[in-house]
Amino acid sequence: MASDFLSIIEPAHRNQQDQGGESAAGGRVLPVLPVRDTVLFPHAVLPLTVGRESSIQLIQSLGDEKTVVVVAQRDARVDAPQPSDLHSVGTLATVHKVVKMPNQSLFVFTEGTQRVKLGEFNQFEPFMTASVEPVPEIAPPKGAEIEALHRNVTSQFQQIVTSSPTLSDELQTIALNIEDPGRLVDFIASSLPFLPTTERQELLETPDVAARMERINKHLAKELEVQQLRNKIQSEVQDQVQQSQRDYYLREQMKAIQKELGEMDEGQKDIQELRDKIEAAGMPEDVKKEATKELNRLSRMSPMAADYSLTRNYIEWLAVLPWTKSSGGEVDIAKAKEILDEDHYDLKKVKDRILDYLSVRRLKPDMKGPILCFVGPPGVGKTSLGRSIARALGRKFQRISLGGMHDEAEIRGHRRTYIGALPGQIMQALRRAETNDPVFMLDEIDKLGRDFRGDPASALLETLDPEQNNTFRDNYLDVPFDLSKVLFICTANMLDPIPEPLLDRMELIDLSGYTEEEKVHIAFRYLIPRQIKENGIQPVGDGSPGGDAGSGVDGGARIEFPEDSVRFIVRHYTREAGVRKLEQLIGTVCRKQARRIAEGKTETLVVDREIIHEFLGGIKVRVDTEIAERTKRSGVSVGLAWTPAGGDVLFIEANRMKGKGGFTMTGQLGDVMRESMQAALSWVRSNAAALGLNEDFTSEQDLHIHVPAGAIPKDGPSAGVAMATAIVSLMTDTPIHPLTAMTGEITLSGNVLPVGGIKEKFLAAKRAGVLDVILPAENRQNVEEDLTPDQIDGVRIHYAKTIDDVLAVALPASSSEAAHDSELREQVIEHASA
Repeated sequence: MASDFLSIIEPAHRNQQDQGGESAAGGRVLPVLPVRDTVLFPHAVLPLTVGRESSIQLIQSLGDEKTVVVVAQRDARVDAPQPSDLHSVGTLATVHKVVKMPNQSLFVFTEGTQRVKLGEFNQFEPFMTASVEPVPEIAPPKGAEIEALHRNVTSQFQQIVTSSPTLSDELQTIALNIEDPGRLVDFIASSLPFLPTTERQELLETPDVAARMERINKHLAKELEVQQLRNKIQSEVQDQVQQSQRDYYLREQMKAIQKELGEMDEGQKDIQELRDKIEAAGMPEDVKKEATKELNRLSRMSPMAADYSLTRNYIEWLAVLPWTKSSGGEVDIAKAKEILDEDHYDLKKVKDRILDYLSVRRLKPDMKGPILCFVGPPGVGKTSLGRSIARALGRKFQRISLGGMHDEAEIRGHRRTYIGALPGQIMQALRRAETNDPVFMLDEIDKLGRDFRGDPASALLETLDPEQNNTFRDNYLDVPFDLSKVLFICTANMLDPIPEPLLDRMELIDLSGYTEEEKVHIAFRYLIPRQIKENGIQPVGDGSPGGDAGSGVDGGARIEFPEDSVRFIVRHYTREAGVRKLEQLIGTVCRKQARRIAEGKTETLVVDREIIHEFLGGIKVRVDTEIAERTKRSGVSVGLAWTPAGGDVLFIEANRMKGKGGFTMTGQLGDVMRESMQAALSWVRSNAAALGLNEDFTSEQDLHIHVPAGAIPKDGPSAGVAMATAIVSLMTDTPIHPLTAMTGEITLSGNVLPVGGIKEKFLAAKRAGVLDVILPAENRQNVEEDLTPDQIDGVRIHYAKTIDDVLAVALPASSSEAAHDSELREQVIEHASA
């Protein structure tokens, strides 16, 4: 087509040169052919498609002359243009050839001859005619400037043709053969496909040849720059494509070689490994279907895709979870009991519950795991007991600390839409355990947080419900997992912060604390050998510990703890329900001996009281002496209180002074405790005559009750009997018996009501050296169930139904009893000082 077009152009240029530029227009009236988005230049041949009815009639009406005026429309969207829709300057053209098309349109070859200006329109139907006048060109002055511009235009056009794949190279030859500057500009303008119609029309309407050359030179310079930039981009893209094709070719070659060798590439090998893991994981059918679906999706992905690693991690998680892998093995009850006794001293109730569970599991292997919750003060062995249970069961042990956890996603995991999403701690621990029935310890469940990110306690409701956790659904995995075989054990220091629905799902087991005797046994059986080993105080011989732990000597170890020294540390350096502080103190003594050995003192160290004072400092706790000294005067009684760290003794001090019946209560007391004080005072006033008191004893004096220490908040009803006893002791000027403590709630009628925390309170009294404990009569059952004979040994328990029973035990009935009490106090104080 291009060669045919050029064959028409070349005769046109020759004809125009032969004619010498004569105008054929004159002032004649000629038919007007409107065209869309097209500008015909003089000396150019342009094929036109004629489809309008009026234009077809125009072409068909032409006689032998076949001369028309080709004019561009201002708006190409107008279908029936009027004179106002046409530009005022067009091109006189000769129609050389007309070809009929199958769609009834005409294909017309026209040759432009010269610029003409439209005058008055004479006809509008069936086609337009108008008078035309030629537009004479303004020839440029000859000189070096025009010559340079001529050469520049030609050179730029040649470069554009050379770099453009759509332009024929023959255009360069034609341009070089055109000497007339005006004709050169018209030829270039008609040949450039990128030139907008508006710019072409402006060039057509510009008679000044020099101005036309300036305008076309700017267009050529701009197009040349665009062409160079496009070629650069194309070259870069081509290089990348060639590199990609090269890599692809090499990869295909590698695949072919690997196929011949029976090998797989890394991607296929990885997919096959994941497929094998899925088959070996023993997943439920619905989970396996989901994993296979994701694996097929992964196999179609490019390793460079953004979702590739995320999808692979997800499949990896599904494949490595222990869907069917259990610890297995026969449950040996005798061996389990032996392990529990070996690892922990006493704790009979806890051990019985674990052995009961093991017995049921032996009879019914598919039973659902219970949810146990060990409640007790710090240092009583809650976490270590969980490890022992796992060892006794032959299961893996996993632990999660819930203290301060405030994000629900820590339990249930993050959804995969989040960046860095992972399963929750439950599923992560199961992956580490590699079995679906580990012993799972949730430590510090009473210290869970809660904020805008969710409530972890609510997320635990499903986890700790045996009826629901067989279909536990982690947000990341989004498939059900059976947690019913897991033995969940929670620990807490106190129950108040735990939400009621969560508490309802757990079986509570109290670990209240240890007596002095129990602490001594624990120290010799566990704490001393462990600290000797951890501090490197090995035997002189072969370096392996051995010997009789009950003697406090670790075989040939270079340190010895006599029993009275351990008891001295327990009594005067610790005041806790557990043994954590005791182990720290034993560790301190062992470290001091390790330093002595490092300094060359290799002799065995016998830890006596002098060594204890040297290594641990002066005595820290003198509770028995404190009770004896503070109860010398009347108005002081000893109560018992429950705390999250176990139990503790509580001093109630009453005093009186001249006044008008005022009653002051101090010690940072809560509302319940203040009401107990009011009830105690009301009972004393209503029974003043029976107590031998003046009935209006409050009219001329003020009473003040204080509960030290003042910086510690205190509340609860269990100190009512101690407050009443302190008031009666004050008003009768009778000190209470030494080393006597009491607890119980009082009513206005003088009844003593039961209270909670009996075991913790009793053990606190025994640790403080109390010899007599007064308890409500209705708490007798708690004593029988919660306290062992060894724990009760050495302490007399008195049960009281009324406050009169309390006073009969707490206050001396005669002067001889008071004198005996005074002697006993002095003996206690003297013994402590010695």
